[in-house]
Amino acid sequence: MHELAITESIVKSAVPKAQAAGAKRILTINLKLGELSDIVPSCIEHYLQYAAKGTLAEGAKIHVGRIPVRIKCRDCLRDSEIKRHTFTCPECGSSNIELIQGREYYIDSLEVE
Repeated sequence: MHELAITESIVKSAVPKAQAAGAKRILTINLKLGELSDIVPSCIEHYLQYAAKGTLAEGAKIHVGRIPVRIKCRDCLRDSEIKRHTFTCPECGSSNIELIQGREYYIDSLEVE
């Protein structure tokens, strides 16, 4: 259910930016979601119709791009992209890693009219 709050936050961020650009309405909200964010894109799409009602974003679509998981190995010091559930360094096999990308989400861009 946290997707409703996230969707409301997305709308609250997108609408002022569209207004500042002189847009009449938002057609598409392009999101970037980290592979580890646990945000369900279909839920965001579903809640958008409620969160955007009466705003410039009413009727907008959501397009989701994924952000891969990246780690930094504390042993070999390499940055690497890894699969969602593989928490070892692909270079040296160490599990002494730091997550540097993959949990975030943000509005990448808006398509407006």
